[in-house]
Amino acid sequence: MQLRSELMQYVRKVEPYVPGEQPQTRVIKLNTNENPYPPAPQVAEALRDLDVEGLRLYPDPAAADLTEALAGYYGVGKDQVFVGVGSDDVLSMCFLTFFNSDKPILFPDITYSFYKVWAELYRIPYECPHLDAEFRLVKEDYHKENGGIIFPNPNAPTAIYEELDFVEDIVAHNRDVVVIVDEAYVDFAGPSAVALTKKYDNLLVVQTFSKSRSMAGMRIGFCIGHPALIRCLNDVKFSFNSYTMNQAALVCGVEAVKADGYFREAVRKIVDTREWAKKELARLGFSFTDSRTNFLFARHPEKDAGELFEMLKREQIYVRYFGGGRTSRYLRITVGTREEMEALFAALERLVQKV
Repeated sequence: MQLRSELMQYVRKVEPYVPGEQPQTRVIKLNTNENPYPPAPQVAEALRDLDVEGLRLYPDPAAADLTEALAGYYGVGKDQVFVGVGSDDVLSMCFLTFFNSDKPILFPDITYSFYKVWAELYRIPYECPHLDAEFRLVKEDYHKENGGIIFPNPNAPTAIYEELDFVEDIVAHNRDVVVIVDEAYVDFAGPSAVALTKKYDNLLVVQTFSKSRSMAGMRIGFCIGHPALIRCLNDVKFSFNSYTMNQAALVCGVEAVKADGYFREAVRKIVDTREWAKKELARLGFSFTDSRTNFLFARHPEKDAGELFEMLKREQIYVRYFGGGRTSRYLRITVGTREEMEALFAALERLVQKV
């Protein structure tokens, strides 16, 4: 039966965000910036010891244990932490809660495509200041009147990290609106803007367990900010779903926060592999941004990025390609294990000579 057109006139229509491919076969998967190393052993132990009988009960709507663990780790009050189902959920909640002005919000023209999707879904006006020729934010573009600001640091897919004085300049010039700094990759980069939340009540910092803590499949995200902003987020959350975090995520999240030594060692290994990979890319004639993330944003001066993407895919090596605009000449390559990266570069060496 065909749906009648009359029913569609009041249905909200959006162009959805398209996530990276999740192949179900065994491949070298360097396309969605997952951590190549498993979660901490303490997480695995917590999952094995999970009280299955307790699953008949609803989880703690306040996520108190995880909130307390994060507050202790980052040196903030429990009332300054909000947790959600991955940073995507937290960010979407932030859009819904804090971007309610007739003035346009601001975010970069090259960044996560879901910012634009959420703005259109929630009918929030927006403008996208252009990154400069080196793919860097221009802070003066964020000094004008607006309804709120969001930008990632490091940015994606460009992999570029801005120092805290740069971030503070934008926050300080926008004291009457909420500024959200999306720090999914900050553990591979440099100091977090969490320190600035002690000074600025208009700053929210969002992070995730998906990258540096190897828990993309568990879906845990959080943000840190002024207690009044966190209360507003909770008010919105409780208005449509009181139980966003499941019991397994809450238990495993606490153990991941406790496993600080394992976390730091995994980050170190990825950073070491990243810096080695930059040298390999240069050897093969690629140019790239100065990545401060767990991925590389690279192009070859003579080879078509889309063709390389398809050729690698045929060899069961998945990277990410963004067609169109200034990113169309680039591949985004997740930093895998040393062995995975060696296989990638062996394939690239053949393909670069072949194309």
